[in-house]
Amino acid sequence: MNKNYYQILQIDRNASPEIIEKAYKTLAKKYHPDLQEETNKKYSEEILKQINEAYEILSNPEKKLSYDQTLENNTISQKEYEEILRQNQILKSELQNRQNMSNTIEPENNNVSQEHYYTNSEPDSQNYSQHYQNQFQYQEDIQKARQKAYYDAYIQDLKNRGYKIHYKKTLKEYFKDLVAFIIVIVILFILWQIPFIRNYLVGLYNENPILKAFVDSIMKLFD
Repeated sequence: MNKNYYQILQIDRNASPEIIEKAYKTLAKKYHPDLQEETNKKYSEEILKQINEAYEILSNPEKKLSYDQTLENNTISQKEYEEILRQNQILKSELQNRQNMSNTIEPENNNVSQEHYYTNSEPDSQNYSQHYQNQFQYQEDIQKARQKAYYDAYIQDLKNRGYKIHYKKTLKEYFKDLVAFIIVIVILFILWQIPFIRNYLVGLYNENPILKAFVDSIMKLFD
């Protein structure tokens, strides 16, 4: 969903049916193609089409209720929006700082000729190599920060337009979940070998009907 019918009719979400109808009639008259100049008729037809669509939804109580619920599910809170803005400001500041650091990096001795760095002197060669690695690392960090800033801005734009964002798990995340599951099973198996813990769990199973029913239903799935 990428349309906001309330914005199209230029009304508040709490507008009464009378206000909705009045807004519709005012805008429909304003953008009616017959009242426009020839050069603006096509544009007015598109606007009027959106106005009619918005009025059709908002003037029908059932359609309006369904639309309001969808709009609510696709709208982020003010707190979430402010947090996104704060994170973007941090990214911009980090990007600017790294850019400034990269621009100020210079060789340790500007008066030393370039050939000096390529002599057989081991300390000078190491310094030059370290200097080059630092420059490369700064540039790489800047690129990563820029890409993250662009990505966050893109996600924010999608959210502003009403899209819900679902993040797909990576293979690495599935592997972590599997490892965590195996660890839990191993821990439970080890605990089961301890007599007093096993006796406690058996007693808890026998004394709690709800727990017993739950465990029995799980065991049936494996039978």
